[in-house]
Amino acid sequence: MDWNTLIDYWPFVLGMLATGVVSGVAAGLLGIGGGAVIVPALSNALLLMNFDPEVVQHVAVGTSLAIIIPTGIMSARSHHKRGALDLEVFKLWTPFIVAGTFIGGLMAGLFSGDTLRVVFAVLAFVIAANILFSFQTRLMGHLHESKPTHRIAALVVGYLSSLMGIGGGSLTVPTLVAFGQSMHKAVGTSAAIGVAIALSGTLGFVISGQGVSNLPPLSLGYVNLVALVLVGGMATVCAPIGAALAHRMDQKTLKYVFAGFLVAVGLNMLWKVLAG
Repeated sequence: MDWNTLIDYWPFVLGMLATGVVSGVAAGLLGIGGGAVIVPALSNALLLMNFDPEVVQHVAVGTSLAIIIPTGIMSARSHHKRGALDLEVFKLWTPFIVAGTFIGGLMAGLFSGDTLRVVFAVLAFVIAANILFSFQTRLMGHLHESKPTHRIAALVVGYLSSLMGIGGGSLTVPTLVAFGQSMHKAVGTSAAIGVAIALSGTLGFVISGQGVSNLPPLSLGYVNLVALVLVGGMATVCAPIGAALAHRMDQKTLKYVFAGFLVAVGLNMLWKVLAG
């Protein structure tokens, strides 16, 4: 690799380190695993480096899921120390959310990059509206003690989260709040559940990306190892900072921050589809 090639890669390296900082803080603050930051950032970075648009979104999603594993562990540990992790809900949700995520990861190759972007954007808007107006609580609040309903919700959340490339928090947090959890406990529990989603989803994306041409260098299936190390390392360090910030906010403020964040990333994804 010559000097000019190294210079070309420096903006990518710096961008991925910055993404790691932001995604790590977001993971701890909102229990979202950081995928809502990582997916658009990595997708944009790879497009700017002229990689194949048909595989860029899949690589961004698969790599995001892999990064969420260490980030989610650190975030969950920080919330657990503050008593904001419901282990019973975690045990109830995990097997079903893992199954849904694995199915989603295996099916990811069936969808175009633009389809995944639209799925991401639409779900982000719906989730933000739900956080602000709580329509899911009115629909599901009376089912909070129904274990079959929890299991079905976990299966659906896992499948959609895998396609979106997120740790599930964007879907898990409002769903747990609808089932009667406090915002803080929903965020903490979601961070732990996100690790299970990420493990299963990463495996699905590694398998479905085997044999695909035009992948970025040093990719294992749809998981790019360079971005995994750069973003994952910084995010893991910064996740406890976000968790500490979350417990300094009241529930209402935390909800507004969560909703605003989702709207911003949803708009970014739609812009990518329309601009393309």
